[in-house]
Amino acid sequence: MFRSLDTKGAWTVTLAAAGILMVTMGARQSLGLFVSPINTSTGLGVVTISLALAVAQFMWGAVQPIAGAIADRYGPEKVLVGGLIILAAGSALTPFMDSGFGLIVSLGLLSAIGSGAGSFSVLIGASAQRLPVAARGTASGIINAGGSFGQFVFAPVLQKLISAFGWMGAMWSLAVMVLAALPMIGALTRHEAPKHEIHPGDSGLWNAVCGAMGDRSYILLHLGFFTCGFHIAFLVTHLPGEVALCGLPPAVASWSLAIIGLANIGGSLYAGSCVNRYRSKMVLFWMYASRAALIGVYLLAPKTELTFYLFAAGLGFTWLATVPPTAAIVGKLFGIRYLATLFGLTLLSHQIGGFLGAYLGGIAITVQGDYAWMWYADMALASAAALFNLPIREAKVQVMPVSTGS
Repeated sequence: MFRSLDTKGAWTVTLAAAGILMVTMGARQSLGLFVSPINTSTGLGVVTISLALAVAQFMWGAVQPIAGAIADRYGPEKVLVGGLIILAAGSALTPFMDSGFGLIVSLGLLSAIGSGAGSFSVLIGASAQRLPVAARGTASGIINAGGSFGQFVFAPVLQKLISAFGWMGAMWSLAVMVLAALPMIGALTRHEAPKHEIHPGDSGLWNAVCGAMGDRSYILLHLGFFTCGFHIAFLVTHLPGEVALCGLPPAVASWSLAIIGLANIGGSLYAGSCVNRYRSKMVLFWMYASRAALIGVYLLAPKTELTFYLFAAGLGFTWLATVPPTAAIVGKLFGIRYLATLFGLTLLSHQIGGFLGAYLGGIAITVQGDYAWMWYADMALASAAALFNLPIREAKVQVMPVSTGS
């Protein structure tokens, strides 16, 4: 299946990056499970807690181009080590915070900066520079699947820990799990980038960024990815609240998040394979269009446990499977020399949408008592995102024939 990853070094790089992303994304994407317990414990209110998580959405994106630029200049090892330590510190300090400002510092800043430094921009950039061209599409799908597997594992585990030890004990356990990922960094970074892949005559980071920001296709890619962030942050933060509104137990929310992660493993692997066969902009078009259709079906369906699980499976298939084709387009447009930085800027756009999705969801439930208008906005934005990708400049994929040998 993964014929292009045919060396031990390629598999080591890919699986190490996937393992690190499993931890950072698993920790980040499960924070919605803590909203209700923190509110009950502190009485801060859903809007205040949603604001902290909205700040986290933005900061996770804001740190990506910075972390990517540092990794492009000095290498990814120190960035990843620092990221995991900061993420663990944010988780460990959260139980001591009894104010909105405290939660913004621990969850909105520390946890977000740490998970952002150990996320897509640095990991995909580092792996792309250590892999041959033919392996990158498949590798990006596997790495992305690692993040989805983290959500599948972390959501039910953290829900069990919250039930058994309370939300504070679950947060401290999360900090320990994050630190346990440190050894995987060495497995990724000990493989050097091939010398022929680095272009010593490049015009520099600043010129690369300025050139990208003046490119219409790059801006359209940002607009589509903005919607992806809005969609994901709204759901990961407020799906537990939606489940509660429907009179269903909290376990339905944790299992729905887990199903999203499990389905996205398959979606990510499929997206990675599609990058090698089809134009990435068309892959993104169909992903965003399918989201709009699924939300419409969900709004019309009876709100049962089965509905949530089927909805989670459908959305999960494209959840973060948008990452491989989006990164592929950035690489095709501008090369891989500054991929971590340029893809990091794309992720910043994603997380501006994430900030709005998380925060506006908190306002909607407080003011209106439900999420109806958020669902309508989400469906409209997904439709627009599908259309934004169509004019992107991207050449057709040249499929290499498979040699059958003699």
